[in-house]
Amino acid sequence: MIPGEIVTADDEITLNEGAATITITVANTGDRPVQVGSHYHFAETNPGLAFDRDRARGMRLDIAAGTAVRFEPGQERKVTLVPVSGKRRIVGFRGDTMGKV
Repeated sequence: MIPGEIVTADDEITLNEGAATITITVANTGDRPVQVGSHYHFAETNPGLAFDRDRARGMRLDIAAGTAVRFEPGQERKVTLVPVSGKRRIVGFRGDTMGKV
């Protein structure tokens, strides 16, 4: 191995394999783009995004770690969400949850 070398699996890696998913429609009702990162508690995203927040409670985007989805003003799109894993404690973000989900 060479220092700094990254050795990857030969097979394709499936993200969030086996996790239950939901698909919701999200609309940006604001006049500015909104970008949401891979591990952000989706229910606590920018208030300018219109969607069923109760359904998204305890969920995050089903995308690769370190990536994001951008919602342009007036844009409506479907996104897939997966449950937050681990201890399922949501602390911080907008402060709407502050505990176990």
